[in-house]
Amino acid sequence: MAIGNGEALGRDLGLRVSRASQIPLYHQVANDIRERIASDQWQPGQRIPSEAELVGAYAASRITIRQALSVLSQEGLVVRERGRGSFVRDPAIIARPSRLTSFTAEMRAKGIRPSSQVRSFTIEAADEDIARHLDLATGEAVLRLERLRHGDGEPIGIQVAWLPAALFPGLLDVDFSSVSLYEELERRYGVIVNDAEETFSASLIDADTAILLSVPVFAAAFRVTRVGRNAGRPIEFTQSILRGDRYRVQVRLRRMQNVRTGSVEDHEVGQGVA
Repeated sequence: MAIGNGEALGRDLGLRVSRASQIPLYHQVANDIRERIASDQWQPGQRIPSEAELVGAYAASRITIRQALSVLSQEGLVVRERGRGSFVRDPAIIARPSRLTSFTAEMRAKGIRPSSQVRSFTIEAADEDIARHLDLATGEAVLRLERLRHGDGEPIGIQVAWLPAALFPGLLDVDFSSVSLYEELERRYGVIVNDAEETFSASLIDADTAILLSVPVFAAAFRVTRVGRNAGRPIEFTQSILRGDRYRVQVRLRRMQNVRTGSVEDHEVGQGVA
């Protein structure tokens, strides 16, 4: 984008803010920039006008502009880089519950290159919580696989998966930095995770995790737990921390009529994916 001075920029963009409005000016500025991103006027990877240019364009103070950019940064719409300016962020990864899939398959379906850094892969005794989720006795051997998950080279989340060790002999020999866990279970053992239950909850990222995910301490995140089953038997228990600025969950709902009673019932379509 060719950008001139603030006055010319304001005329070019036809900025939509009003000092007579009861809406705070920084909210108006954020709304206007948000609309331009949503309409692809400013596209992913594009540098938006500098703070000084936005000050002139909106006839606002630098503090107001910084407040607006901070809001957009928290929403994951822009990324602010010291010494370079603010850029439109690549779209968030949106999980639309429809069918059960793996992280690797989900990323590939969205045109994103998945990769993983295996932080540890060990065998350990199941504690009470893990044993309960996997329908095992406390103390039974489980495989524990911890991975830092990336999309197009950017850290997206941390996942720790536990599996019954007795079901998957030799799995410890696999390098999961380049292969999918689900694909390997199917290829080696003929086991398909064909049913799963997921729970999403809001969370804040602690200091150690923030370093791994390249986000500020206490940044918003999704905490996700999944129990995956094969023919009704639990074979996988996974806990994930996913960056709130890079991940969204979008659920489609529809109302269905009960054919026997004629009443309308609410149903959720599909299952959660992570």
